[in-house]
Amino acid sequence: MKTLFLTGASGFLGRRIREALGERYRIAAPGHGECDIADPEAVRRAIFEAGADFVVHCAAVSDVAQCGREPERSWRINVDGSLAVARAAGEAGAKCLLCSSDQVYAGSAVTTPHREDELLSPAPLYGREKLAAEWACLAVNPDAVFLRLTWMYDGRAWPGEKGDFLRNLLARRRAGEPLKFSARDTRGLTDAGDVVRNLPAAFALPGGAYNFGSPADGSVYESAREAFAAAGLDPAQIGEEASSPDRSRNLAMDPAKLNACGIVFPSTADALAAALRREERGR
Repeated sequence: MKTLFLTGASGFLGRRIREALGERYRIAAPGHGECDIADPEAVRRAIFEAGADFVVHCAAVSDVAQCGREPERSWRINVDGSLAVARAAGEAGAKCLLCSSDQVYAGSAVTTPHREDELLSPAPLYGREKLAAEWACLAVNPDAVFLRLTWMYDGRAWPGEKGDFLRNLLARRRAGEPLKFSARDTRGLTDAGDVVRNLPAAFALPGGAYNFGSPADGSVYESAREAFAAAGLDPAQIGEEASSPDRSRNLAMDPAKLNACGIVFPSTADALAAALRREERGR
């Protein structure tokens, strides 16, 4: 059995990877007390001692506001920590997947779905940190793969987790509260289960950055309405959230590069519709 070294195993994606892939790989997932991600020697020692064949790096300060409040700490974890993982994985001969984000596209003037070869200058610090991590890690480990992830959701709540898009939507719907979304916010939303399902195939990807999540043809408002209709629910339940033109944002990602490698995610609307149908069957 191959060994998968996993960081951030207590986080949203990490804990789902650990549960779903635990029978397929031997999972080595040291906690922070056992391996400080920003300590290069500790990281190298942990990866070598695990005998890692694959490395998946999920550990991060992913709260955009927290990055702004603690820029030095977030840079140390998001950039320096990623560099330590990528370098050690390369030295160990382990294939390395690192989590990046659609926030690298934040602030772009491009209005169509973003491609990986786009010239980027992210507005939020978190996006700048993720892009800096990509550049630094690929310089020392060209075979490393960066997965540019969207906002993820999962209908199943884990202890201690905050609500995500789907759980918040379902909770408001059950409470009879208005369901309003922005028609000026264009972005993909991805079922975490689809991310985990596609991870093993991602180990075969050539080094570089990949848009890794569900594409979206329109705004969150449009995707939600389309998902409701496809799930047999009344799309009129979805209202448009008031927002000014200067709050427009496009984080939608073009999946062509990933699709050419044989990895395909369902669209945001299709995946949401499937999740809504599961919820309806379970009620």
